[in-house]
Amino acid sequence: MTSDMLRRDAVRRFGLIALATDMTIEGDAQRLMPPGTQLHVTRIAFDNPTTPENLRRTGPRLAEAAGLILPGVALDGMIFGCTSASAVLGADLDRLAGGRAPLTSPLSAARRACAALGIGSLSLLTPYIPETTDLVGDHLEAGGLRVLARHSMGHRDDRDMAMLTPEAVIEAALAADHPHAEALFLSCTALPAVGVIDRIEDRLGKPVLSSNQVAFWAMLAAAGVAGRGPGRLFGDRRW
Repeated sequence: MTSDMLRRDAVRRFGLIALATDMTIEGDAQRLMPPGTQLHVTRIAFDNPTTPENLRRTGPRLAEAAGLILPGVALDGMIFGCTSASAVLGADLDRLAGGRAPLTSPLSAARRACAALGIGSLSLLTPYIPETTDLVGDHLEAGGLRVLARHSMGHRDDRDMAMLTPEAVIEAALAADHPHAEALFLSCTALPAVGVIDRIEDRLGKPVLSSNQVAFWAMLAAAGVAGRGPGRLFGDRRW
């Protein structure tokens, strides 16, 4: 086939490295990726429970996974879809991913979202065990945010986290809020939080951020693509 017969499109292409056990992030991506974009997904092995040791093992798997996403085709951005592993890998994350495309993690995205909204303090809700919650909370504080409250739901397996009902997420979110926190962060890409962000914001009267919400918002924003989604983060560009 000659080159002049190949279709040339204007699609903006992005990548996602998801954990093998994440049951939530792809569904959220379908809601958050706007027309004119295409998300290409690969997965990496992950062994529950979400302990620091298991999270750290994701690092050596990232470069190969990133290289499997449309080899030879330019990507406008990429997400590493694990909040707690992003905290463990920290500053090594970009190097470990191999430079395939501009990389966004849920935690780098959370910092960018807080800067955009003028937020300096957070309450933190996670579905994790307390040890893993502290990894995320400590990382956020090292990045300059004040974490006024940390609330763990106590789950060890991200497949269980994905099965939480909307009512369970809302109840935990309301219980996790600190009255002096400027926003609430719902950590974990497996947590089914995107669909209840507006409801929680209505109850709390403050911005509510989730891992998947901020990750897709930040990746798209870095590429100059306007997205639509829930919460004050998206302003008037809601669904």
